[in-house]
Amino acid sequence: MYDGVKAMIEAEKKLAATAPKPAAGVAGADIKAGPHLKKVEDLTGFPVFPAGNKSLLCKYLSKDIYNKYKGKKDKAGVSFEQMILSGSQNIDSGIGLYAGSHDSYTTFSDLFDKVIEDYHGHKKDGKHVSNMDATKLKCPPF
Repeated sequence: MYDGVKAMIEAEKKLAATAPKPAAGVAGADIKAGPHLKKVEDLTGFPVFPAGNKSLLCKYLSKDIYNKYKGKKDKAGVSFEQMILSGSQNIDSGIGLYAGSHDSYTTFSDLFDKVIEDYHGHKKDGKHVSNMDATKLKCPPF
């Protein structure tokens, strides 16, 4: 087991050494999404996902949306880059986008609205209807 862990550490070091870096002097150049992105500061440009990626972040994060929100924060001080970092690192993530606060949904609505509609089937203008009449429940008997 020790040798296996040691080999894994060496493999990770090799991957980190070959991880693509943004072009020198080219702020905002596209970057490759993947586990080499360790911190928010590594998101120096639009994350490009590998072909066939199925995350909702990949599906709905366009360059236009990225450019609109890059460098912005919600009212709680959570940055757009913080919200997309995990999904940009973990390319096998199903969603890949995490709200930093309640205000994130409003501040970054161009992205969150699309993801929420796709995942939950709930449109922005949709209304949740609750029926609290217990006699209408269809449940198996106790």
